[in-house]
Formats: sequence, structure tokens, C-alpha cells
Amino acid sequence: MARHYSTKDFFRQIPNALLARYFHEQKLFKDLDFAAMKEGNPAALFEAWLLLPDNQRNAMDTVFLEIFEMSCEKGFTAIIDEAGFQFNDNDSAVFVEKLSALPNHYQRAMITFLDHNTCWKGATRFYHADTLPYWRKRKNLPQKQAAVDDASIEQLSKLISHYFHHTEGRGKNCTVEPYRRGELDYFFAYPEDYSQQSIEWVNGEFDCRPHNPAFEVIYVYSQSEGSIDLNFRGSYKAIEPLQGMFAEAILKLDKLPPDPKDTRVYDLAPLLQKSFDFTFIPGSGIEKVIVKKLRLSSRIKKGDRITLEADTTQKPDAVYTLLDQISKTLPMSMYNITQVELAVSVIVDADKPAKMVKFYITYPNSCSLKYDEVGLKLRDMLETSGIEPKELTQEVKIAEA
Repeated sequence: MARHYSTKDFFRQIPNALLARYFHEQKLFKDLDFAAMKEGNPAALFEAWLLLPDNQRNAMDTVFLEIFEMSCEKGFTAIIDEAGFQFNDNDSAVFVEKLSALPNHYQRAMITFLDHNTCWKGATRFYHADTLPYWRKRKNLPQKQAAVDDASIEQLSKLISHYFHHTEGRGKNCTVEPYRRGELDYFFAYPEDYSQQSIEWVNGEFDCRPHNPAFEVIYVYSQSEGSIDLNFRGSYKAIEPLQGMFAEAILKLDKLPPDPKDTRVYDLAPLLQKSFDFTFIPGSGIEKVIVKKLRLSSRIKKGDRITLEADTTQKPDAVYTLLDQISKTLPMSMYNITQVELAVSVIVDADKPAKMVKFYITYPNSCSLKYDEVGLKLRDMLETSGIEPKELTQEVKIAEA
């Protein structure tokens, strides 16, 4: 479940001494006795907070929300990764050891924000990228070092801006931020989106206010693999042009190399059997896997599909009960499984109950899992279970044809 943010609860999670540091740096609440407040009960602070002007509170609330989002294991991992770039090996080790000794992720995030702000922006970018699904990979690129000089970054920015401005009427302005994370190069591009109006409260007045948001284009380049991972939530036809812009500006290629077709496919056929067992290693935190939905596609008539979905709350194998029923009237040899929805019970935090993670696998090689810590664990489960994408055998190719 997504964590819920509230200012008052955030104040409860942060030690009074750190709250005092933050507000004193903002030249606020100098007369408030933070030391006299009981830890975890910031009633006096919250009362003073409510008396601040709206614009002042709103600006600080955005900061608190960002710190709150980074106050988790994935956030701490992103902080560590950015520290590895910002500091030398010895200083990075000291930094990580210092933060690891703190009692929780709230304090780790707050200390990083207050004392090591050079790590903050990159860490928040990495954390955000880790939460995004639906990355598109491009292979077959030369293993060249990424160009991150100002001229190359500006070139990529202008290429992205020009493309969207002339094809979609947006993107007049664009900025690109490069980051290094271990052996990977990250590039976060922010083109200008269409103007929008939102209903807002501004200085106590309820009104519509126009603004110009940005949308995202994120590249992750692996020199060792010669590959780009691209995240862009927009028209599919923009994918290859965006990859070509990266190849031109960052890899200094005359043109984008041909993209070899990815012939790997998920082997979903075993999931037709109720007896199929998912395999996961001890200590992974995975407790159980439930098949919630199956989509069957006709091998005879293209476009004909049957979707089986059932309430698995009381009966985990309810989908297979439906499958048994329809198999009495329809020959299953006429159908392939082309999509499955799985629900996995997995322990993310040892101190909290297991969470239920739902995701789709779609033939031939699409998966809605993210590349965060939980997503990688579940991908490992798919691999050990024999479902992760593999090259098509000649027999399967003939059957699919």
C-alpha cells in the first residue's frame, strides 16, 4: 500500500532537534521550545505551523513531502548510490556507516537533506526512476562512453525540444540533467508540456490558475551492455526518434543502429495447469502467489479471446475452477495463454505485514513489474519458475505461426 503523507504525522516521525534545525534555518519559530516538546507529540509546533501564511506553508510542505517519500528503503538505497558518486570511496563509506547507525529512514532522509544536500537532488531522481514501470530497452549500441559535457547535454535538450514542438505543439523549452549511478548514466529530460489550468486555493482565494508543467523523458545508458532503457509515457511513435536523439547527442553516432528484434517470450503455457508451483528462494520474503486472471487467445481465429477472472479472496484457485468449467465445452488445444495477472504476497518490511503486489505478464515479453527492489525479487521468481523470457524454440515458433 502507498504511504499516506500528512504534515502532522511527518512532524511526529522527525526528532525535535532536527525539526528545530530546519525551522531555525528558515528563521522560523525561534521562540518555540523544541526541547520541551515530547518526542512524537509536536502539538505546539503544529499549532504554530497553522498560523503561517499559506504560501510559506505550501513551499515547505513540498520539501517535507519529498523527505517523506525518501524515508524508506528504496530512498536510502538511492541516497547511497548518489553518495558513491559525490564522495570518494572512504568518505562514502563513512557517510553510509553514519546513516546506517540511525534508528530509522526518516532520520536518514532528514540528515541527508540537512547536512549532505549535494546528494539530495540526484537521490530523489534515482528514487523516482526506480518507481516507474514500462521501460523500453534498445540494444545493439556501440559500447561508447556517454558524453556528459555541457555542449552535448544542450544538444540533447534542443533535439528533444525541437521534436515535440514541431510534432505535438509542446516542448518549446527543455532541460536535461545527467547523473552517474554506479556503472550507469542517467539522463532526466523535462520538456515543457501543454499549458493547463488547475483549480487551486491561492492566498485564501479559490480560483483557476494557468501553469506550464513539464513531462518526463528518462534515459538509462549502460556502456558495458551497449543499451539504452527509455521511460516515456506518450506516443509509441516517439520512442525510436527519442532513442535516435540520444545516439546522436550523447553517443555521437551518425545514425541509430538497427534494432535486432527481441525474440524472447514469456512461457505462460505452464500456467494452464492448476498444479503449477512458483519457485522462490528462502529469504526472498515471498509467501504465496495467486493467479487472479487468465487471458486465452484463439490459435484459430485471430482476435478471439476469453478472459477468466475470479474472486480469489476465499478460494485462491478460483480461476482454475472457471478454467475447468469452460474446458468441458472448448478444446484448450485451440487456445494459448497470452496474459496473466498475478498477486504475490511478499514481506517488504520485517516489522510490517506482508503486502500484496499485483502485476501483469503479457505475451510475448511485456511485464508491468517495476525495477525496484520488490520488482527485481519477483522477476527473479519468474526466472527460477521457468517463466522469464527465453528465446523461442523452433517448435514454439511453428506453433505460434
